[in-house]
Parts: sequence; C-alpha cells; structure tokens
Amino acid sequence: MKEFKSLNDILDFAINEEAMAAEFYTALAAKMKHKEIKETFEQYAIEEMGHRAKLEAIKNGKGQKFSDVKIADMKIADYLVDVDEEKTNITYQEALTIAMKKEKAAFRLYSDLAAATTDEVEKKLFLNLAQEEAKHKLRFEVEYDENILTEN
Repeated sequence: MKEFKSLNDILDFAINEEAMAAEFYTALAAKMKHKEIKETFEQYAIEEMGHRAKLEAIKNGKGQKFSDVKIADMKIADYLVDVDEEKTNITYQEALTIAMKKEKAAFRLYSDLAAATTDEVEKKLFLNLAQEEAKHKLRFEVEYDENILTEN
C-alpha cells in the first residue's frame, strides 16, 4: 500500500488516477467501431476529467461536499473473465467487461486507502472517491445487463 505524507499527496495520487482513467477511456473509445459506443466511452473520459477537476479544486482549497450515499453493486464484474485490453478489435461486451473491472479495482483501491488511514478527512475523501468509482461500475453493469445479458 502506498504511503502518503499529507492530504496533498493523497490528492496528487487521486488526480493522477483520474487522469489515467480518462486516458484509458479515450483509448478504449478509439478501439470502438460503432459511433454511439465510441461516444459513450468518450463521455466517460470527460467524466473522469471532471473528477480530476473536483480533486484539483479540493487541493486548491475550494470546498467540496461529500455524499454518504452507498452505491448498489450488481456484482456482474465478479463473474466475468478478464479481457485482453491490448486487443485492437474489442467488442462492446469486452469493452464493458474491461471498464467494469477497472472501476471495481479503483473502488477497492480507494476503499483500502480509506481503511488504512486514521485521519477522518482523508478517510471521508477516499470513501467519496470509492463511491464515485462505484457509480461508474454500476452504470457499466446496468448497460451490460440491459444490452448483453438480455440479448443472451
């Protein structure tokens, strides 16, 4: 587990994670053949950059309200096999699988960081970040349920 010396270290880490997530969704969008699917992943990249902007605002002293709402987990990603992200011709089903697993990993990371800190401000920040990732995962799971599972 990465050690943080200050809240700024935590924020820098989270800002970097959100930037990498935006890059991931941009790259995933580039692999999609269908315009609507490509646009969906491009929108996720924009949302990740929005998360980054929120974190940068917190780092710059701008207040941020945190929600205590817990996000549901359909657990679809728990039962899917991994997909090779390096493939150039990824199906929509594979793209959703990759995205769900990425969001699940981000959720676990932030949850683990929250559990590892005793500072209440840091804990709340990590838990909020975990819930943001859970929202994304849930949206991918709903999409998978509605468009993949119902077709089978």
